[in-house]
Amino acid sequence: MSSVTAAPRDETSAAVARRWVRTARLHAGEDPAEGGRRAAAEVLAGADAKLVIAFCSDDLDLEAFVAGVGAARGDVPLVGCSTAGELSTEGPSDGGAVLIGLGGPGFSITTSLTRGVAVRLHDAAADAARAALPDRELEHRLLLLLTDGLAGDQQEVVRGAYSVTGSGIPLVGGCAGDELRMRRTRQIHGDEVLTDAIVAVGLASDAPLGIGVHHGWTKVGDAMVVTASAGTRVLSLDDRPALDVYLDRLDAPEAARSDPERFTQFSLTHPLGLDRRSGDEVRFVAGADFEERSLLCIAEVPQGGLAHFMRGDAASVLSATTAACNQAIERLGGAPPIGLLAFDCIARRAVLGPEGLTDETDAIAERAGGAPFVGFYTYGEIARTSGMRGFHNQTLVLLAIA
Repeated sequence: MSSVTAAPRDETSAAVARRWVRTARLHAGEDPAEGGRRAAAEVLAGADAKLVIAFCSDDLDLEAFVAGVGAARGDVPLVGCSTAGELSTEGPSDGGAVLIGLGGPGFSITTSLTRGVAVRLHDAAADAARAALPDRELEHRLLLLLTDGLAGDQQEVVRGAYSVTGSGIPLVGGCAGDELRMRRTRQIHGDEVLTDAIVAVGLASDAPLGIGVHHGWTKVGDAMVVTASAGTRVLSLDDRPALDVYLDRLDAPEAARSDPERFTQFSLTHPLGLDRRSGDEVRFVAGADFEERSLLCIAEVPQGGLAHFMRGDAASVLSATTAACNQAIERLGGAPPIGLLAFDCIARRAVLGPEGLTDETDAIAERAGGAPFVGFYTYGEIARTSGMRGFHNQTLVLLAIA
């Protein structure tokens, strides 16, 4: 059995002397209960622990893992979700888990859980936000959301949370994964492992919190009009069946034209871009209906809007990684980060490949300047710092904690 490792950081400046962030990793093949216990003990080694976050492979026995974490965490809140892969200061990984713990008197944490969200995403997100509103007494606040990315239009999650938080509280987070099976994702809150749920964390801090968001995709070919859509389903583009336009204009391989699994593998690197006044908004094409000839996305694609097909390569995706890191850290106002959380789309992983994934985690680690980080490969990312929109696909979102 390989050991669970941790990357604690000892704070060196007076500004963060009371605060700490620690990370640990459970490797694939380890006993989930024992590994969960040891990893939790590692991340909770600091005084006045406030929160543990766990991102776990769907291949793990999550109930056993959560029980193991529970044996070490006492009454410290635990939140988390299943993934489509994990990442940390040590690099990318599969089949295991990564944990992050934070504490100190400069943090205030509230958490909430909302069940049965698929039939009421907007209201469920509003309920989750209302129950986890961050402490008003501390200057820097945000709401972190971990959601079931297969439960429907995730833009409704952002809208629902925003209806409670308003513009003054940023939103950040990601959609749980299931190793690209696209069947179910799972959420963790306390001792429970659920599906069809939203987990929220109200994080308040006496030091800055910075959010960075970039995607690295560029437009391909001419714009198209979304001539028919229904929520997350794109029915037609330029008055032709959407799937036919997608396959023909992107010159899709023969296997992707009839095999749902091969189609998903192809669509990972060929997203749909929506023209917005604030810039391109990327939509992950998660599947296709071969009888209806439609495309299925993770979030709403409005009828009547302009859309493009998009492409990227390892260089453009890595450039976006650097940009997201710089943006998150710059928003700390000169304070050094003591830890980072990464929400990285599974589609970016497909573009980067094994070598590129290591380059990406190395780039984040370098910009973090020695601060530990963990994250996971998602089915969608949340980052709302201005306006009402804040759901992203095929994007990297970073949260830097000072």
